[in-house]
Amino acid sequence: MKPFNLIVISALLCQLLLVSSCATIAKQKAQAQTNQKTGLALLEAGQYLGALKVLLEADKDDPDDPVTNYYLGIAYNGRGMRDMALERFQRAVYLKEDYSEAHNYIGVIYMDMGQWEKAIVAFDLALKNYLYETPALALYNSGWAYYNLKNYNKALSQYQQALIKDPTGRLHPRIEKNMGLIYLKQSNFYEAKSHLEKSVNLNPSLYDAHFYLGETYLKIHDNENARRSFRQVIKLAPQTPFGQRAKEYLQSLR
Repeated sequence: MKPFNLIVISALLCQLLLVSSCATIAKQKAQAQTNQKTGLALLEAGQYLGALKVLLEADKDDPDDPVTNYYLGIAYNGRGMRDMALERFQRAVYLKEDYSEAHNYIGVIYMDMGQWEKAIVAFDLALKNYLYETPALALYNSGWAYYNLKNYNKALSQYQQALIKDPTGRLHPRIEKNMGLIYLKQSNFYEAKSHLEKSVNLNPSLYDAHFYLGETYLKIHDNENARRSFRQVIKLAPQTPFGQRAKEYLQSLR
């Protein structure tokens, strides 16, 4: 056999191997996408263990997919495995730098750890992406981080922006509650009353908003409305610390 023919045969074999390898990779990626979708459905159903199993299979087939890593972060967090969750969210933003949802989750984990400054950095990174579809979430979370740092003016600013960026109004009751809490901390009781009343009107089931509203009424010597608010707390959440404290307030108001 002539050397030229050997070269041709070798080239053909390389091409066949390349085609076979590409076909295998494509099959793995397709399977990973299928498992990713199944994992998402399980996450939405709150079945974190099942989601974790399926998503780990997706990760084996396509370890560089940022979405799979993001979903794995949610699954680990749902199972109470905070360190593993953080690792996956960080992997997701390493693979996709402007992955705002993952940055927001990183911030939430840092808040759970009481690391408020790190949380704010993560929320700021989430908000840098102008294509972020739910910036109100990161703004709301950022406001809570600033509140815990006692930077009340910045917290109010973040909440005000969150109100604007949340056209659905889903976060409005909690934003109004937190703004009311800030004004209560600042002894601006009539502003606190205004925001807390908005909160409970928008979502009457927010028992902590009812509690803070009751405390606000006490500050302005409106004992009758204070009693009404504390009774609502007991009705909604009698076994919580808020419910227990509301009972104590009612006893003192007799």
